[in-house]
Amino acid sequence: MAFSGSVGGVVLVVAILLLGLAAAASAQLSATFYDASCPSALATIKSAVTAAVNSEPRMGASLLRLHFHDCFVQGCDASVLLNDTANFTGEQTAFPNRNSIRGLNVIDNVKAQVEAVCAQTVSCADILAVAARDSIVALGGPSYTVPLGRRDSTTASLSEANRDLPPPTSDLADLVGNFSRKGLSVTDMVALSGAHTIGRAACLNFRSRIYGESNIAPAYAASLQANCPQSAPNGDGTLAPLDVSTPDSFDNAYYGNLLSQQGLLHSDQQLFNGGSTDALVSTYASNAAQFSADFAAAMVNMGNIGVLTGAQGEIRLNCGKVN
Repeated sequence: MAFSGSVGGVVLVVAILLLGLAAAASAQLSATFYDASCPSALATIKSAVTAAVNSEPRMGASLLRLHFHDCFVQGCDASVLLNDTANFTGEQTAFPNRNSIRGLNVIDNVKAQVEAVCAQTVSCADILAVAARDSIVALGGPSYTVPLGRRDSTTASLSEANRDLPPPTSDLADLVGNFSRKGLSVTDMVALSGAHTIGRAACLNFRSRIYGESNIAPAYAASLQANCPQSAPNGDGTLAPLDVSTPDSFDNAYYGNLLSQQGLLHSDQQLFNGGSTDALVSTYASNAAQFSADFAAAMVNMGNIGVLTGAQGEIRLNCGKVN
């Protein structure tokens, strides 16, 4: 018994130390991080991102998704931006990213503009975090302060991307567990899912839902079936808006769609399907201000996952490769 107690004590101490390290890392982030070293950084990023989103509204969703897919794999360290080489395999060919990751060229353009005003000062990880916020704002969503000071990884993980990015087939318990493992609450998860108020998904990701599930409005399913045949791979790449009501506006319509059983993905409708998150979905559907506040807070929480700070990692010169 004494031996068991010692082991338990060691485990508890290690857990406390890990939590302390995580808290210390996020505490090093600051909204004013570049005020002295690169005072024009945020304005430069905002200008480039706003132009890209104005040119193609869907790009706003793509840039937001890049930040999410970055943070859920190794933390918010720009690992998702690292390109494959003959000697290196990154995350871009992981199943959740393959043939769907977009916006890399926009980030490269933003990085080039930032480098022109402040050489090797602003990290690609911070650019992703700010670009996500600026995309949301460009599409009518809430603004929020982005803590800064992340550094870029020198590694990436294909296996972690395949394991940790939640697939569109996720059930509610899967989603709750996936986000919890990243230190995010159920409220964070439901609020962050509201990012699906913008963007598109491919037929191959919702085919099984529109042909095999009963918790979908019949007319909505029929409208999707018209362009997404039941027999794969016909129409696999055909896109449909994640928010059928206002696909290019960042608002709370996504949650109203769920109340009407018009969630495009299986994982979307799971949030309102007789489970523990039904009440929160209903709240967000009727209270846009509450959704905006919770979404902004959740974005900051997500942006703190596994950050590299201080002397950790590096500031990449080119977001697609290590220095």
